[in-house]
Amino acid sequence: MRKLVYYVGVSIDGYIAGPGGEFDFYPLGDDMAAWINERYPETIPTHVRPHFGLEGAPNKRFDTLVMGLGTYRPALDINVTSPYAHLRQYVVSTTLDEIADPGVELVREPLDVVRELKAEDGDMDIWLAGGGRLAGALLPEIDELIVKSYPVVAGDGISAFSGGFRPTRFAPAERKPFGNGAQVTWFTRVP
Repeated sequence: MRKLVYYVGVSIDGYIAGPGGEFDFYPLGDDMAAWINERYPETIPTHVRPHFGLEGAPNKRFDTLVMGLGTYRPALDINVTSPYAHLRQYVVSTTLDEIADPGVELVREPLDVVRELKAEDGDMDIWLAGGGRLAGALLPEIDELIVKSYPVVAGDGISAFSGGFRPTRFAPAERKPFGNGAQVTWFTRVP
């Protein structure tokens, strides 16, 4: 069975973005950027992949992306309707009337869609890109977390998880530090 993996960057205080969706305050660092490009090239948007030498790079971990409107909106704001054309894309929104791009599917109820995606045959996983409300709604289906923890306090913003109080245990499986003070930690769900 395929896994739903929440691959996300967070501040020390648990925010994935600022109050206005800002994420440019995260100190990336050259070694971390190179590592992301090598390990998870499919997480780089299609329209910027050529700038990083990733045009035509194969997907290594994910073949499907589930994202909320807040994650999709920055692409729409620059007239990119299919930001991850190298993946199957699902946008979860109750406010969008439609998505004009045939490469992006609009989803109203994400739990059933994610369960169907997880049940499909295949070697690649499903990337949950955010946001926090969507991650909270899909928490029962999240199998793994890949958390890029940055050494910065945001103070306010979009929480990594939003929703009702629902303690869910995950165990750290691996950790990788970087020169910018950030680290990536892989967590697996505790049964």
